[in-house]
Amino acid sequence: MAIYQQIGKSYDLTRRTDPEIAARLAVHLQIKSDSSYLDVGCGTGNYTLALAKMGGVWHGVDQSKQMIDTAINKSNIVAWQVAEAEVLPYADGIFSGVLCTLAIHHFVTLIPAFQEIYRILNTGHLVLFTATPEQMSKYWLVEYFPEAIHKSAEQMPSLEKVRYALDEASFNSVKIEHYSISKNLQDLFLYSGKYRPEIYLDENVRSGISTFALLASADEIATGCQKLAADINTGRITEIVKKYENNQGDYLFVIADKVATSTKG
Repeated sequence: MAIYQQIGKSYDLTRRTDPEIAARLAVHLQIKSDSSYLDVGCGTGNYTLALAKMGGVWHGVDQSKQMIDTAINKSNIVAWQVAEAEVLPYADGIFSGVLCTLAIHHFVTLIPAFQEIYRILNTGHLVLFTATPEQMSKYWLVEYFPEAIHKSAEQMPSLEKVRYALDEASFNSVKIEHYSISKNLQDLFLYSGKYRPEIYLDENVRSGISTFALLASADEIATGCQKLAADINTGRITEIVKKYENNQGDYLFVIADKVATSTKG
Protein backbone atom coordinates (compact mmCIF):
# COMPACT_ATOMS: atom_id res chain seq x y z
CA MET A 1 0.00 0.00 0.00
CA ALA A 2 1.74 3.14 -1.18
CA ILE A 3 0.09 5.62 1.17
CA TYR A 4 2.31 8.48 0.01
CA GLN A 5 1.76 7.95 -3.72
CA GLN A 6 -0.69 10.85 -3.76
CA ILE A 7 1.66 13.38 -2.16
CA GLY A 8 4.96 12.09 -3.49
CA LYS A 9 5.09 14.49 -6.42
CA SER A 10 5.35 17.65 -4.32
CA TYR A 11 6.79 16.09 -1.15
CA ASP A 12 10.30 17.53 -1.48
CA LEU A 13 9.06 21.08 -1.94
CA THR A 14 8.54 21.35 1.82
CA ARG A 15 9.99 18.18 3.33
CA ARG A 16 13.72 18.46 3.79
CA THR A 17 16.20 17.34 6.41
CA ASP A 18 16.24 19.28 9.63
CA PRO A 19 19.88 19.41 10.87
CA GLU A 20 18.92 19.28 14.56
CA ILE A 21 16.77 16.16 14.12
CA ALA A 22 19.40 14.51 11.91
CA ALA A 23 22.03 15.19 14.57
CA ARG A 24 19.93 13.58 17.31
CA LEU A 25 19.23 10.56 15.10
CA ALA A 26 22.97 10.17 14.47
CA VAL A 27 23.74 10.34 18.20
CA HIS A 28 21.11 7.71 19.03
CA LEU A 29 22.27 5.40 16.21
CA GLN A 30 25.93 5.77 17.25
CA ILE A 31 27.00 5.70 13.59
CA LYS A 32 30.30 3.99 12.81
CA SER A 33 32.03 4.34 9.45
CA ASP A 34 32.48 0.60 8.90
CA SER A 35 28.91 -0.44 9.79
CA SER A 36 25.69 -0.82 7.79
CA TYR A 37 22.42 0.97 8.49
CA LEU A 38 18.84 0.84 7.23
CA ASP A 39 16.20 3.58 7.01
CA VAL A 40 12.73 1.97 7.05
CA GLY A 41 10.00 4.13 5.53
CA CYS A 42 12.71 6.36 4.09
CA GLY A 43 10.40 8.34 1.80
CA THR A 44 12.41 10.34 -0.71
CA GLY A 45 15.56 9.69 1.32
CA ASN A 46 16.23 13.09 2.87
CA TYR A 47 17.28 11.84 6.30
CA THR A 48 18.91 8.71 4.84
CA LEU A 49 21.24 10.83 2.72
CA ALA A 50 21.98 13.29 5.53
CA LEU A 51 23.00 10.45 7.83
CA ALA A 52 24.92 8.63 5.08
CA LYS A 53 27.15 11.72 4.89
CA MET A 54 27.99 11.17 8.56
CA GLY A 55 29.34 7.68 7.92
CA GLY A 56 28.38 4.07 7.43
CA VAL A 57 26.95 2.06 4.55
CA TRP A 58 23.30 2.96 4.08
CA HIS A 59 20.18 1.28 2.70
CA GLY A 60 16.72 2.82 2.38
CA VAL A 61 13.41 1.04 1.97
CA ASP A 62 9.90 2.40 1.41
CA GLN A 63 6.57 0.95 0.31
CA SER A 64 6.06 3.76 -2.23
CA LYS A 65 7.74 3.25 -5.60
CA GLN A 66 7.29 6.94 -6.37
CA MET A 67 9.19 7.91 -3.21
CA ILE A 68 11.99 5.45 -3.96
CA ASP A 69 12.23 6.61 -7.59
CA THR A 70 12.72 10.16 -6.30
CA ALA A 71 15.38 8.97 -3.86
CA ILE A 72 17.22 7.07 -6.62
CA ASN A 73 17.28 10.23 -8.73
CA LYS A 74 18.93 12.12 -5.85
CA SER A 75 21.83 9.84 -5.13
CA ASN A 76 23.22 6.33 -5.54
CA ILE A 77 25.33 6.39 -2.38
CA VAL A 78 22.39 4.66 -0.67
CA ALA A 79 21.02 1.29 -1.83
CA TRP A 80 17.28 1.98 -2.29
CA GLN A 81 14.52 -0.67 -2.42
CA VAL A 82 10.73 -0.82 -2.54
CA ALA A 83 9.42 -3.13 0.20
CA GLU A 84 7.03 -3.39 3.14
CA ALA A 85 8.37 -3.08 6.68
CA GLU A 86 6.77 -6.44 7.51
CA VAL A 87 8.76 -8.26 4.79
CA LEU A 88 12.23 -6.74 4.59
CA PRO A 89 14.44 -8.08 1.75
CA TYR A 90 17.60 -8.45 3.82
CA ALA A 91 19.54 -11.28 5.45
CA ASP A 92 19.55 -11.86 9.20
CA GLY A 93 21.77 -9.66 11.35
CA ILE A 94 23.39 -7.53 8.66
CA PHE A 95 22.68 -4.05 10.07
CA SER A 96 24.21 -2.23 13.03
CA GLY A 97 21.33 0.20 13.30
CA VAL A 98 17.85 0.87 11.93
CA LEU A 99 16.08 4.21 11.62
CA CYS A 100 12.41 5.03 11.11
CA THR A 101 11.21 8.65 11.06
CA LEU A 102 7.51 9.59 11.13
CA ALA A 103 6.49 6.30 9.50
CA ILE A 104 5.50 3.64 12.05
CA HIS A 105 1.84 4.67 11.75
CA HIS A 106 2.00 3.39 8.16
CA PHE A 107 3.03 -0.11 9.26
CA VAL A 108 0.19 -2.59 8.79
CA THR A 109 0.92 -4.02 12.24
CA LEU A 110 3.71 -3.07 14.62
CA ILE A 111 4.82 -6.45 15.98
CA PRO A 112 5.65 -8.14 12.63
CA ALA A 113 7.46 -4.99 11.45
CA PHE A 114 9.51 -4.78 14.66
CA GLN A 115 10.22 -8.53 14.47
CA GLU A 116 11.59 -8.06 10.97
CA ILE A 117 13.75 -5.16 12.11
CA TYR A 118 15.00 -7.25 15.04
CA ARG A 119 15.83 -10.09 12.64
CA ILE A 120 17.98 -7.95 10.32
CA LEU A 121 19.80 -6.19 13.20
CA ASN A 122 23.02 -7.71 14.43
CA THR A 123 23.50 -5.76 17.64
CA GLY A 124 22.64 -2.11 17.76
CA HIS A 125 19.84 0.38 17.97
CA LEU A 126 16.43 0.86 16.43
CA VAL A 127 15.68 4.60 16.52
CA LEU A 128 12.13 5.79 15.94
CA PHE A 129 10.98 9.39 15.55
CA THR A 130 7.23 9.60 16.04
CA ALA A 131 4.36 11.30 17.87
CA THR A 132 1.79 9.77 20.19
CA PRO A 133 -1.97 10.41 20.13
CA GLU A 134 -1.57 12.06 23.55
CA GLN A 135 0.98 14.51 22.17
CA MET A 136 -1.11 15.26 19.10
CA SER A 137 -4.18 16.06 21.21
CA LYS A 138 -2.13 18.98 22.57
CA TYR A 139 -1.33 20.49 19.16
CA TRP A 140 -3.06 23.87 18.79
CA LEU A 141 -4.04 22.75 15.28
CA VAL A 142 -6.97 21.04 17.03
CA GLU A 143 -8.58 24.50 17.28
CA TYR A 144 -8.74 24.83 13.49
CA PHE A 145 -8.70 21.30 12.03
CA PRO A 146 -10.25 19.13 14.77
CA GLU A 147 -11.49 16.27 12.58
CA ALA A 148 -8.25 15.93 10.63
CA ILE A 149 -6.08 15.99 13.76
CA HIS A 150 -8.37 13.47 15.45
CA LYS A 151 -8.15 11.13 12.45
CA SER A 152 -4.40 11.60 12.30
CA ALA A 153 -3.99 10.91 16.03
CA GLU A 154 -6.09 7.75 15.69
CA GLN A 155 -3.51 6.41 13.21
CA MET A 156 -0.65 6.88 15.64
CA PRO A 157 0.20 4.02 17.98
CA SER A 158 0.36 5.01 21.63
CA LEU A 159 3.67 4.82 23.45
CA GLU A 160 2.25 1.89 25.42
CA LYS A 161 1.54 -0.01 22.17
CA VAL A 162 4.99 0.81 20.79
CA ARG A 163 6.65 -0.40 23.99
CA TYR A 164 4.56 -3.59 23.97
CA ALA A 165 5.36 -4.34 20.32
CA LEU A 166 9.08 -3.73 20.87
CA ASP A 167 9.03 -6.08 23.85
CA GLU A 168 7.16 -8.74 21.85
CA ALA A 169 9.81 -8.43 19.13
CA SER A 170 12.51 -9.06 21.81
CA PHE A 171 14.05 -5.58 21.91
CA ASN A 172 15.77 -4.49 25.12
CA SER A 173 16.09 -1.31 27.19
CA VAL A 174 13.70 1.08 25.47
CA LYS A 175 14.63 4.73 26.08
CA ILE A 176 12.49 7.80 25.37
CA GLU A 177 13.61 11.33 24.52
CA HIS A 178 11.00 14.05 24.13
CA TYR A 179 11.37 16.44 21.21
CA SER A 180 9.84 19.92 21.10
CA ILE A 181 9.49 21.91 17.89
CA SER A 182 12.10 24.61 17.39
CA LYS A 183 11.30 27.94 15.81
CA ASN A 184 13.64 27.35 12.86
CA LEU A 185 12.63 23.77 12.04
CA GLN A 186 13.41 23.08 8.38
CA ASP A 187 11.38 19.91 7.77
CA LEU A 188 7.77 21.03 7.40
CA PHE A 189 5.93 18.03 8.86
CA LEU A 190 2.60 18.26 10.70
CA TYR A 191 3.39 20.41 13.75
CA SER A 192 6.39 22.21 12.23
CA GLY A 193 4.38 25.44 12.19
CA LYS A 194 3.88 25.46 15.95
CA TYR A 195 5.53 28.88 16.11
CA ARG A 196 4.90 29.80 12.45
CA PRO A 197 1.14 29.39 12.04
CA GLU A 198 1.10 31.21 8.71
CA ILE A 199 2.72 28.23 6.97
CA TYR A 200 -0.54 26.27 7.20
CA LEU A 201 -2.16 28.80 4.88
CA ASP A 202 0.26 27.67 2.13
CA GLU A 203 -1.20 24.90 -0.03
CA ASN A 204 2.31 23.65 -0.89
CA VAL A 205 3.06 23.09 2.79
CA ARG A 206 -0.24 21.30 3.38
CA SER A 207 0.28 19.06 0.33
CA GLY A 208 3.48 17.65 1.89
CA ILE A 209 1.70 16.73 5.14
CA SER A 210 -0.34 13.53 5.03
CA THR A 211 -2.84 14.79 7.63
CA PHE A 212 -3.94 17.55 5.26
CA ALA A 213 -3.33 15.76 1.96
CA LEU A 214 -5.09 12.52 2.89
CA LEU A 215 -7.31 13.01 5.94
CA ALA A 216 -8.73 16.54 5.91
CA SER A 217 -11.83 17.41 3.92
CA ALA A 218 -11.77 20.40 1.58
CA ASP A 219 -14.46 22.03 3.72
CA GLU A 220 -12.50 21.63 6.93
CA ILE A 221 -9.34 23.01 5.34
CA ALA A 222 -11.20 26.02 3.93
CA THR A 223 -12.99 26.78 7.20
CA GLY A 224 -9.92 26.15 9.35
CA CYS A 225 -7.65 28.30 7.20
CA GLN A 226 -10.16 31.14 7.20
CA LYS A 227 -10.38 31.05 11.00
CA LEU A 228 -6.60 30.72 11.34
CA ALA A 229 -5.94 33.65 9.01
CA ALA A 230 -8.33 35.81 11.01
CA ASP A 231 -6.64 34.86 14.30
CA ILE A 232 -3.20 35.59 12.84
CA ASN A 233 -4.40 39.01 11.69
CA THR A 234 -5.86 39.92 15.10
CA GLY A 235 -3.00 38.38 17.07
CA ARG A 236 -5.35 35.97 18.86
CA ILE A 237 -3.19 33.09 17.60
CA THR A 238 -0.62 33.96 20.30
CA GLU A 239 -3.20 33.12 22.99
CA ILE A 240 -4.15 29.89 21.22
CA VAL A 241 -0.53 28.71 20.96
CA LYS A 242 0.04 29.54 24.63
CA LYS A 243 -3.10 27.68 25.68
CA TYR A 244 -1.74 24.42 24.26
CA GLU A 245 1.77 24.66 25.73
CA ASN A 246 2.79 21.59 27.73
CA ASN A 247 5.87 19.72 28.93
CA GLN A 248 5.17 16.40 27.19
CA GLY A 249 7.09 17.27 24.03
CA ASP A 250 5.61 17.45 20.53
CA TYR A 251 7.28 14.28 19.22
CA LEU A 252 9.41 11.44 20.60
CA PHE A 253 12.63 9.66 19.89
CA VAL A 254 12.25 6.01 20.89
CA ILE A 255 15.53 4.08 21.11
CA ALA A 256 15.41 0.28 21.45
CA ASP A 257 18.42 -2.02 21.65
CA LYS A 258 19.24 -5.48 20.39
CA VAL A 259 22.09 -6.72 22.51
CA ALA A 260 24.40 -9.65 21.93
CA THR A 261 23.72 -11.15 25.36
CA SER A 262 19.95 -11.32 24.82
CA THR A 263 18.46 -14.80 25.13
CA LYS A 264 15.13 -13.61 23.78
CA GLY A 265 13.81 -14.32 20.31
